[in-house]
Amino acid sequence: MKPMGSLRIQGFLFSLCALGAAAFFTCAGFQVGNFTGQSGLIILATLILLLGVPHGAFDTIFAYRLYDLRKPTDWMIFTMIYLLLAAVVVAFWWWAPMGFLILFLLISAAHFSGDPEEGTPHATRILYGGSVLLLPALLHSGEMARLFGLLVGDAPALLLVPWIKLIAWIWLPCVVLGVILLASSDWLGAMEIASVVLLSVAAPPLIAFTLFFCGMHSARHILRTIGYSGSLSRGLLALSALLPMIGVVVVSALAWWFLKGKSLDERLIQIVFVGLATLTVPHMALVERVRFSGWIKNSF
Repeated sequence: MKPMGSLRIQGFLFSLCALGAAAFFTCAGFQVGNFTGQSGLIILATLILLLGVPHGAFDTIFAYRLYDLRKPTDWMIFTMIYLLLAAVVVAFWWWAPMGFLILFLLISAAHFSGDPEEGTPHATRILYGGSVLLLPALLHSGEMARLFGLLVGDAPALLLVPWIKLIAWIWLPCVVLGVILLASSDWLGAMEIASVVLLSVAAPPLIAFTLFFCGMHSARHILRTIGYSGSLSRGLLALSALLPMIGVVVVSALAWWFLKGKSLDERLIQIVFVGLATLTVPHMALVERVRFSGWIKNSF
């Protein structure tokens, strides 16, 4: 199946799941605490690690193609630069939590804006990219403040969340207008964005993010990478992602030990979201170059 056809099927299936989840949380009045206690956090963190993080492990494919990395020394230099960028992000989180959180939200929104299909207006892309990060504050600001507090401390979280909620009230009508305008030319694209909006408003923040990150962002990136890789076999694709994933697991285990003085909730949230931030910066440095060139299919 061609990548474009696969993307449309993936987008349609994600939309159905997201709309179903949004309807469930709206109609059933499901309690946030039932899914964001310790057991829920463990399940959601595991899903992000197993289904979300692997899409970034394909960065080796983009590095190979963009920089023609062939010699062991080339890969060593690339790995050192990649890890250095990641280390800078961790240091930023450690020394300036509020600045880290704001920057993380901004770069995540920019990165997620690459999900919609080519031809989607830029303003609509930005509105889409920020929806899963901002709109949960409309109905779940208390839970968002709790999660942000686990990530960067209570004071920065309590200061930032009211501003996010204010922006969300402005964001919502703008993204709804974007969906309406897009529907006439791309009904499925409009459906994808609408499903993310409804999921983000209705579902608890961590659940909404997990479904979006695994079912939309990661799945779409993997499908696009398969198309971009051209003649590279599926076995080699999987092998190219194996070592980075092993590295993620090892670093996560070290972080778990390093944060042993913190509560289980804090350790899980910090490892997952600081980890995502550390990977997003070097990941964007590679992938955004490809995205802006139109995901041209290459032959390896």
